[in-house]
Amino acid sequence: MRVLLDECIDWRISRAIVGHEVKTVGQMAWTGMKNGELLTTASERFDVFVTVDRNLSFQQNLKGWRIAVVVLRVRTNRLTDLLPLVPDLVAAIESARPGIISSIGK
Repeated sequence: MRVLLDECIDWRISRAIVGHEVKTVGQMAWTGMKNGELLTTASERFDVFVTVDRNLSFQQNLKGWRIAVVVLRVRTNRLTDLLPLVPDLVAAIESARPGIISSIGK
C-alpha cells in the first residue's frame, strides 16, 4: 500500500511501517495544505492517509473517495507514544478500504 503520513506525525515512524511505501506530507512538499485539498491531492497517489487529527472524521466526508484514512488516537504525537501502535497501524493499513475512516489507539 502507498501510505501518506500527515505533517503532525513524527516521520521516524515510517521506518517501522515495513512492507509499504510510506511518504510524509513534508516529503511531498504538501505542508500547510488544508485537509480537504490535501486529501484530494493525496487520493491521486496514495491508498491510505495516516493522521492524529481526531476532528477529520467530522470535517470530511470520504464516501466515494479512493483513499482510506487511519486516525491514531494517542496522548501526544511524539514517537514514544506512536511506536506502540505500529502493529495495529500496519493491520489497519492492510485492511483499509477507500472512503473509510478508521481509528486505532485509545
